[in-house]
This record gives sequence, C-alpha cells and structure tokens, in this order.
Amino acid sequence: MSLLSFSPLRTRHFKESIKFIHECRLRGEGCLVHCLAGVSRSVTLVIAYIMTVTDFGWEDALHTVRAGRSCANPNLGFQRQLQEFEKHEVHEYRQWLKEEYGESPLRDAEEARNILGKYKEQGRTEAPPSAWRESSFQALPPLAYSKYPTET
Repeated sequence: MSLLSFSPLRTRHFKESIKFIHECRLRGEGCLVHCLAGVSRSVTLVIAYIMTVTDFGWEDALHTVRAGRSCANPNLGFQRQLQEFEKHEVHEYRQWLKEEYGESPLRDAEEARNILGKYKEQGRTEAPPSAWRESSFQALPPLAYSKYPTET
C-alpha cells in the first residue's frame, strides 16, 4: 500500500508538503508555509510535518505550533484529518522519511520538546481541543477575502 493510497481524499497533500518542508530544512533553507489567514490549512500541514519528524501526536504538535503562532487553530475537518493521520498513517510516513532521507541531522524532537515544555510551563495550553472544537472561531484579517480575485 502506498502512503497516498490509504486515505487520498483526507491527507493527499501531506506527503508532498512534508517532503518539500523537509528538503528545504535539510538544505539549511527557510520554508514559508502559508494560506489565506495562516490559522487552519497551513497550520495543519505544519502539524503533520512535526508529527512526522517527532513522536508527537496531533495535540502536542498543535501546542508546539501555538508556541510561535497563538492563533493556530485547525478547523474541525482538519482536526479530524490530523487524528486519522495520527491513528493510521504517521508511522508509515515516519518510516518513509527515514528510508528516503536517512537519519536526520536535524534535532527536531529535542527542539520540539523544548518548545512544548516552555509552552506548557507558561500555562498557555487550553483545554483539549475536543472541549472547544465546536465553539471555536478565529476571525479572518479584515478584508482578507476581498484582496483576492475570485475565480469560478
């Protein structure tokens, strides 16, 4: 079974994004991951990457992202995708990354643990996402949608 065939509709962009981010980092380059508001879609891809290069589950990876971007808040659908990724696919992705690139010279797990530890020490973790999922709402920046032409 290929990694993309397990649930192509849910995580079809994860492998391509993880590969791109990882290759940039291995070359010592920066990598900008963005979407319209930088709150949900791009955050989801970064969380999937963190889950792949560490042993973090989706909630710890989310808190790690929130340490640097407090508005990070994947929508309910993306949260479910991350849960499915954690439950069914992340182990295969970790193995694929190791086979494709060998042992990483990056200290991702150590750095992520330090970031997460500091985040938790500051008491910045909220109730588990399951407690606020249905009621959470992040506003878009003013006029965000009007700045882009719409095409159908």
